[in-house]
Amino acid sequence: MSTGAPPRGRGDHPVVAEGLVKRYGSVTALDGLDLAVPRGSVLGVLGPNGAGKTTAVRVLTTLLRPDSGRAEVAGVDVLADPEGVRRRIGVSGQYAAVDEQLTGTENLEMVGDLYHLGRPRSRSRARELLERFDLAEAAGRPVKTYSGGMRRRLDLAGALVAEPEVLFLDEPTTGLDPRSRLGMWDVIGELVSGGTTLLLTTQYLEEADRLADTIAVIDRGKVIAEGTADQLKAQVGGERVELTVGRDEDVATAREALRRAGAQDVTADEHARSLSAPVSGGAAALMAVLGELQGTDAEVLDAGVRRPTLDDVFLTLTGHGAEDDADGGGDGPGDPGAGGRRGRRRGRHVQQEGSR
Repeated sequence: MSTGAPPRGRGDHPVVAEGLVKRYGSVTALDGLDLAVPRGSVLGVLGPNGAGKTTAVRVLTTLLRPDSGRAEVAGVDVLADPEGVRRRIGVSGQYAAVDEQLTGTENLEMVGDLYHLGRPRSRSRARELLERFDLAEAAGRPVKTYSGGMRRRLDLAGALVAEPEVLFLDEPTTGLDPRSRLGMWDVIGELVSGGTTLLLTTQYLEEADRLADTIAVIDRGKVIAEGTADQLKAQVGGERVELTVGRDEDVATAREALRRAGAQDVTADEHARSLSAPVSGGAAALMAVLGELQGTDAEVLDAGVRRPTLDDVFLTLTGHGAEDDADGGGDGPGDPGAGGRRGRRRGRHVQQEGSR
């Protein structure tokens, strides 16, 4: 499925990919992938592990050459001028690519030096970012003493040292506890409100729901659906009325009330005494069901309307829930990212070296 990528030369889409193909032997990681990210927006890329998410990021950040297709980042052709791309982007991978022996300040100053910012500017940016990411008190400590959440924040700070036009975040909150994840979401939200163009891959559906302006679902190396979160949810069906009753005999009464109110395809979990049915009209449909239950002796413990979630979208489009992929690895057996931490550290090193 094509995302309607703009033609070459349009400046309102800082990230454009057209027909990207990448194979590792018999495995096709990218199979004609099209993407386009409007300026100052967030594109969330969802898909099962092995779908091609990380491979796409590595092609767009010049760490991999595609077998065919083209891509531009910040108006620069990824294949024709990779160093020009590297000067304009920031990248944060699935694992924090920081030097554990250096302090937080030294890590950020090193990135500034690699981008030729000059010592005064590198020091200034390090101070600004350490303060912004709530790391100022730990600035002089070796990174090996940092918690996982602190390392992830430092890694993201490193991606911002050179004030990039475009930011790529490849599963930036993987491995974080819920509190740290919420903190990272706040930081990412601030970046976007400041005008940063962001491509975000994630396995957390609530992350995409909260942060992304548009979402591209990819599977087997190609985009299979794209739109806003609401548009994607609408594709998998409308709202559902859900009821929970207090007694076993109430299940049949509630089922009949749903049918009289016009609900079809009623499903029931007899053990949990819960019922669900697709409806149109949302709240009005719920009121109709409750009206049918009035005058009966059914004990209603809970009643509500549930909209489809991104997990429903994921399940419908890919055949399984996103949680089934929580522990997966890279996109293919030959993907440099499939090796885990070593691959991500190497990725940051290549990016910085290319900016010299």
